[in-house]
Amino acid sequence: MKLLEGKTAIVTGAARGIGKAIALKLAEAGANIAFTDIALDENMNQVQEQLMSFGVKAKGYASNAANYADSEKLADEVLKDFGSIDILINNAGITRDNLLMRMTEEQWDLVINVNLKSVFNMTKACQKQMLKQKNGSIINISSVVGVGGNAGQSNYAASKAGIIGFTKSIAKELGSRNVRCNAIAPGFIVTEMTAKLPEDIVKGWYEKIPLKRGGAPEEVASVCVFLASDMASYVSGQTISVCGAMQT
Repeated sequence: MKLLEGKTAIVTGAARGIGKAIALKLAEAGANIAFTDIALDENMNQVQEQLMSFGVKAKGYASNAANYADSEKLADEVLKDFGSIDILINNAGITRDNLLMRMTEEQWDLVINVNLKSVFNMTKACQKQMLKQKNGSIINISSVVGVGGNAGQSNYAASKAGIIGFTKSIAKELGSRNVRCNAIAPGFIVTEMTAKLPEDIVKGWYEKIPLKRGGAPEEVASVCVFLASDMASYVSGQTISVCGAMQT
């Protein structure tokens, strides 16, 4: 039996990058996957086909995790379509980097809403079913920037640090009903977004990382599988860094 066989997972922001890798890795472990992006498009259809190739049920939903009503609607639809919500991966996130002196209120609000408010929205929307089941695993994707900060990313760092505080609080609130909540803090992960960075910038990052390389999205996804599974049944309220020892 596969680690997550028979379980249903919601993964937000899973059309590409780390979110897509997480969805695929969970499907490989046997989980049925409900995944989201802002809009249904050909890319979403391709991801759905990839997920179904593992022999699991998969469905993509157009949903804005930063919108509370959308999150409530999504949870209801997933429960109707899949019958349970066992795993929630709060992955949706964006960056709008700028020095504070140049950062606009819009850039601040947008990052906080998409990165942090979405975690509140989706967790609140899904907790009712998890509490009813007396079982569930919530995994929030934070960042090493939320632990150590980074110049030019005060909005992103604040959102990701907020996720860590939220994670610890929810673990304490829901633990008595056997619902676990953990965070993952990725470091420099090689994705479509980082691939656009100049070579000298990437080389500079690698020099700061003891393992001397960037991480693969699949390496973050593997930690998700562990935290979502019964192998981590006594792990809750923790933040696990996946960063090649960049943040120690």
